[in-house]
Amino acid sequence: MIDRLYKLLEQKYEQMVEMRRYLHQYPELSFQEYKTAQYIASFYEERGIEVQMHVGGNGVVAKVHGKSPGKTVALRADFDALPIQDEKTVPYRSKVNGVMHACGHDGHTATLLILAEVLHELRHEFDGTVVFIHQHAEELAPGGAKPMIEAGCLETVDVIFGTHLWATEPLGSILIHPESIMAAADRFEIVIKGKGGHGAQPHETKDSILAASHLVLNLQQIVSRRINPLDSAVLSIGSFEAVNAFNVIAEQAKLVGTVRTFKENIQNFMQEEIERIIQGTCLAFGVEYEFTYFKGYPPVINHKDQTTFLADLAKDIPGVLKVHETEPLMVGEDFAYYLQSVPGTFFLTGAQAPHNKNPYPHHHARFDFDERAMLIAANTLGNAALTYMSASPLLQKSNISDTSKI
Repeated sequence: MIDRLYKLLEQKYEQMVEMRRYLHQYPELSFQEYKTAQYIASFYEERGIEVQMHVGGNGVVAKVHGKSPGKTVALRADFDALPIQDEKTVPYRSKVNGVMHACGHDGHTATLLILAEVLHELRHEFDGTVVFIHQHAEELAPGGAKPMIEAGCLETVDVIFGTHLWATEPLGSILIHPESIMAAADRFEIVIKGKGGHGAQPHETKDSILAASHLVLNLQQIVSRRINPLDSAVLSIGSFEAVNAFNVIAEQAKLVGTVRTFKENIQNFMQEEIERIIQGTCLAFGVEYEFTYFKGYPPVINHKDQTTFLADLAKDIPGVLKVHETEPLMVGEDFAYYLQSVPGTFFLTGAQAPHNKNPYPHHHARFDFDERAMLIAANTLGNAALTYMSASPLLQKSNISDTSKI
């Protein structure tokens, strides 16, 4: 049956590419993916596959039932885009001004749709159920995973598998990690409130820009001097805004940034330390502040048994040249919520074209990926689903990680 899976997927590869390019041309932002959700649901309806829309928002969930009851395997793909202008010179360039699929979610969606179609054709050859979770709003917290779970997308699910097409890793590679593969992703905002005035009379002002500039430098010392080098943390300021005329000293400056961590105690320490540094800096400059810290997605913590299971079968997947463990990544992903609820694993599928030695990174205006990676991803996810449904029940009994000890 696995060989039939591979054969059918290969036969439908061109359709997969066509679907991906269509989705790439018509992207929709997080929480606004109405047409994309309808496109996904219509695909299933036309094939007579059980499907439900509006799951936790714009989420779509489809189910393929085998010839008799058995284990239930969930596979997940996200489908939202980013507020970025597409600058690629390709026929399938985004037709929506200021919006593009700059992270590969169009590829994830096309991969899962075609895989679902193939497994539907093979449904009389396996026992169990495959649940296809098409998730909205991965790119923007609070995200779509949590409300979809609350709406019941994981009910009766025994295990979940997911992948991310990774354009900076070579085509043919599968990257796994038995524990934390991605970090918690938090956001913070700081507003420095000074006293504005004329640029020619700085002594009569409290310069918010000067205070905020020192604050940026001071915050960088938290990771380098306050965090144990054996632990990991990132603090980055992504926005510094103080709009004024050239001869006006700004009364207010706003900083927006992100914190990435793997451990809850480090996450809490970063939040406390940021405010301590803000207080000290503002005291020195005689200004006031507002500080808001938003805890985003938790770290993506894979389950060891399911990760080992995936890594072992991936070695024999057509197109896979190398399976290896990746270093933990500081990027965030709300797949973390699924793994807090059921056992499973999240892995990366290399999607860097062999001839492209300097690929544009994810979230770049010229981002793209080698579409052949979609077939590798479909083969891997499909094999994982079919093999798990026919595997020993010992896999199913693996304990869920205790995320309270992260």
